[in-house]
Amino acid sequence: MPSQHLYPRFAESALVEALADSPVVLIHGPRQCGKSTLAGMLGDRQGYTYISFDDDVIRDAAETDPIGFVDALPERAILDEVQRVPGLFTSLKAAVDRNRQPGRFLLTGSSNVLLLPNLSDSLAGRMAIQRLHPLAQCELAGKPSLFLDRLFAGDFPIRKVPRLKDELLRRIAAGGYPPALERPEGRRRDNWYRDYITTLIQRDVRDLARISALNALPRLLRLAAGRTAQLFNLSDLASSFQLSRTTIGDYVTLLENIFLLERLPPWHSNHASRLVKTPKLHIGDTGLACGLLGLDAAALAADRAQLGPMLETFVYQELRRLGSWHPQQHDFYHLRDRDKVEVDIVIERGVRQLAGVEVKAAATVTATDFRGLRKLKHTTGKRFVAGVVLYDGEAVASFGDGLYAVPIASLWENS
Repeated sequence: MPSQHLYPRFAESALVEALADSPVVLIHGPRQCGKSTLAGMLGDRQGYTYISFDDDVIRDAAETDPIGFVDALPERAILDEVQRVPGLFTSLKAAVDRNRQPGRFLLTGSSNVLLLPNLSDSLAGRMAIQRLHPLAQCELAGKPSLFLDRLFAGDFPIRKVPRLKDELLRRIAAGGYPPALERPEGRRRDNWYRDYITTLIQRDVRDLARISALNALPRLLRLAAGRTAQLFNLSDLASSFQLSRTTIGDYVTLLENIFLLERLPPWHSNHASRLVKTPKLHIGDTGLACGLLGLDAAALAADRAQLGPMLETFVYQELRRLGSWHPQQHDFYHLRDRDKVEVDIVIERGVRQLAGVEVKAAATVTATDFRGLRKLKHTTGKRFVAGVVLYDGEAVASFGDGLYAVPIASLWENS
């Protein structure tokens, strides 16, 4: 098993619950985010045998005789990087249908295996899925965050906290990949990210798709990193390449499938026809973005135009990480209308509750910063629970009507 500093992973309790009632459990997320480490920790405690399809011999054996391979598996097995052997899913289905004992197979995947043609049919109704992201700030702190529950309770007690200042910039530039965090800031960490992208393209991308211009992918990802938190504009991205718009669109989808990019959908309502229906593009981790762009904390401090979008993506990804292990479902959107009134992140909890989060890189907040949140409140009526402007200040302050200014550090506090 890979060794690295062990941080608590708050998705663990959800995985333990899933293993208690599902024959197959899948942990999927980007390479090097900690899937194998988490699966191995669970496996050691619950008697699993670990098998990795990054091993060429094991992968060849599984591809050559998938039925025999699955039949020979021990009673409980971890199958690591299962996307590398998509032909195995039909055999796993047959094994599960013969014996539906919970917790038989714990799978990990570094691409969205739900999009592989054989999987959705093979393991539908037999598999629980847990998304694992790079480390959240509360996992780095070792304490679970209460932010989402406070947000949906509209419960932000008035108080003061120390400003983050340069520490916030360091957190944005560091990101959440465990191996990158073990490297010193600067060249060594940047090198890790560049090597990481090279390895992904040479290994996972070749497995997933036959593409003619592998060398275009790192450049496309760098361009996307420089446009994070902006409305998705395929023509703008494609203009830098001597490739068709359709081809670049396929490459963006491929980068989404290996969890390096995300399109945040627009929030919509039957009562709000003037809303923009274009998704926003977010890179999966700000450490990855800063590593690809050569940005450290000092560079972010010097370039406010770059800091704003990076901070928005940092907050969005923190919220996604908190939502990924929360017992209640959280769905994420953005809101923007044709008058350019916007809310950076709209979160729906179930079908009845909705909250908004606006992100500001400044140390102060004024009433005008709540313009988008007030519009969201007006549009959604009783569904609206609370709206927050997250900023790099020190005071939690109420602006009335369920609207609050809240320091960014509240995202990973548990008090």
